[in-house]
Amino acid sequence: MIWLRTFFLVALWAILALLVQWIIGDPAGWIVFCTAVTFMLFWRSWRLRLVSHWANHPDTSPPAAVGPWDDILAPLYRYTRARARDLAEARAAMQSMLSAAQALPDGVVTLNEDFQIEWCNRVARHHLSLNLPADRGQNLLNLLRAPEFVAYAHLDDWPDPILVRLAHGGQERVMMMHLAAYASNRRLLITRDVTQIEKLETTRRDFVANVSHELRTPLTVLTGFLETLRDMPVDALDDAQRAQYQAMMFEQAQRMQAIVEDLLALSTLESSPGSDPRAVNVPALLQTARQQIEALSAGRHTFSWDIDETLDILGAETELASAMSNLLTNAVRYTPDGGKITVRWYSESDGGARYSVQDTGIGISALHIPRLTERFYRVDRGRSRAAGGTGLGLAITKHIAIRHDAELLITSEPSRGSTFALHFSAERVVAA
Repeated sequence: MIWLRTFFLVALWAILALLVQWIIGDPAGWIVFCTAVTFMLFWRSWRLRLVSHWANHPDTSPPAAVGPWDDILAPLYRYTRARARDLAEARAAMQSMLSAAQALPDGVVTLNEDFQIEWCNRVARHHLSLNLPADRGQNLLNLLRAPEFVAYAHLDDWPDPILVRLAHGGQERVMMMHLAAYASNRRLLITRDVTQIEKLETTRRDFVANVSHELRTPLTVLTGFLETLRDMPVDALDDAQRAQYQAMMFEQAQRMQAIVEDLLALSTLESSPGSDPRAVNVPALLQTARQQIEALSAGRHTFSWDIDETLDILGAETELASAMSNLLTNAVRYTPDGGKITVRWYSESDGGARYSVQDTGIGISALHIPRLTERFYRVDRGRSRAAGGTGLGLAITKHIAIRHDAELLITSEPSRGSTFALHFSAERVVAA
């Protein structure tokens, strides 16, 4: 089509040149013809330059009019627009998938067949301490040197995930990792931080073992007495001996009942929502606790009470009474005879309030302090049982403190006594 148009133009100019030659003379016709051909060549060259520029920059708009090239440029332009639209949609879809991968709660790492890193999301960077783009192209097995993961990666297939323990920031974290093959020769690594789940599972196992152990001891004693009484002749024991056996059995039954009651109290605190806070008359509550704790001490300790009568707390009275009594009971149990126990209830400079129980007892090593609020945790198991504790008092106190926006603070030194305190925020403090 282009050559046909060119032929007609050249023929037209030739006819025009012949007419000029016939009218004016021989040289004039050829001059007109050469001028026309030259102009046509320059014009075509300029249009071809526009077409060439658009061909090298297809993202720009094509020239408005390029004569015979329009028939070629029009379908090319439609084609490039369609491909540009498809490319934009593909880029949007890819960006959407990357955004979705970034939003995943699990870590995702894409690898090639040689386990070289191609891409990972933010969670994976945090889990595995990766740094993109610096680590792109690095072999993951060189960066993640856990032997169990290296052995897992070299398996032929990976039907199940594995647990890998990694050190991060001075702390050990447990990662569940699962490799999967995709796109014929690519690898996908999925990571999930199960440190908290592992801790909860360990806590659950320890809890079941501790409950079984705590209940087995008094139950064994109780069963032993009952078997002895069953197998002995009726007249083998006098009234005094029988009363002694019954007192021992009653003591062990009470111990089991105390453990069960504390377990139920702890379960209630963990599962039930907090009640609407009401003003609690803390001085009156501590007056009641004072009578009970001095009766428990039976004159074996010296008490010092410093109570601010104008200070009340918003909360649940029964829960606060339990928490404060637990701290007092522990002080009496673990302070030798003749020791001193100082109880204070006072306001602080930040507007909050503090309840503290300081004793001159046996004290606690700093190694044990972080674990004192764990269920059934005991620094000295034999001494704790001899003192009559269930091992749940501080766990209950901690949960009560959390429900009252308070903080349980513990300071202690071996052989120099301990101080247990509850710090209540200013929002919980009211005037009496």
